[in-house]
Amino acid sequence: MYAVVESGGKQYKVEEGTSLFVDRLDAKEGDKVTLRPVLFRDDDVIVGAKDLAKVKVEAKVAGHLRGKKIKVFKYKAKKGYRKRAGHRSELTRLEVTSLKGAKGGSKKAEPAKKAEPATSAKASENEEA
Repeated sequence: MYAVVESGGKQYKVEEGTSLFVDRLDAKEGDKVTLRPVLFRDDDVIVGAKDLAKVKVEAKVAGHLRGKKIKVFKYKAKKGYRKRAGHRSELTRLEVTSLKGAKGGSKKAEPAKKAEPATSAKASENEEA
């Protein structure tokens, strides 16, 4: 069972127990956050907005940190123009704690059990004779 959730304009595939880095969220460390599901997959795929409203994806904020430094270097050949810059993204680490699907979802029907033939006393007498 997994879900695809949206946070900060990006989509992430998560399962229960997954740890992921998203753009900085306005939540304290240890808070529970509800993520917006885009797709849910259990026995069948749930994509519609009405069915996704029943799906809950909760995560715990494990911490805030900064990503790797990204270096940016711009230049124009033969012009003497050089510019160096860089930045580090502000990130939040989330740990998915629960993934609950729609309880009213369509479940596959179990095949009906075959009726066993009735054994009668006459049948067993015929076999002995």
